[in-house]
Amino acid sequence: MLKSSNMKSAQAVRALGALAQDTRLAIYRMLVQQGPEGLAAGAIAARLDLPAPTLSFHLKELANAALIEPRQQGRFVYYSTNYKQMNGLLDFLSENCCQGACAAPPAPARKLKRSTRFDSRRRP
Repeated sequence: MLKSSNMKSAQAVRALGALAQDTRLAIYRMLVQQGPEGLAAGAIAARLDLPAPTLSFHLKELANAALIEPRQQGRFVYYSTNYKQMNGLLDFLSENCCQGACAAPPAPARKLKRSTRFDSRRRP
């Protein structure tokens, strides 16, 4: 039996839209890799060499899509991934895929052959 995603189409579109920008995607990937403890806004800005207003704009977009969550700790704001939302998006995207088989088999590794011979049929 297929598992049904709790995410609605509008939520998925909002999340995908938030991730469809280079800087926001870089921020999100960094936070996913960082784990549940997240990072302070200043650390994110320093690692990605972003001015505070630019970072603030992108963090707001990711938070509005519920992909990240801010938490105040003293005078710092830490941001962390909302893993429930991330998993909901993954479930939504993979729902009903592959005729019900959620895990696709891994692609076989391809070996590239390097030929020193010139093939006149191939274009350079």
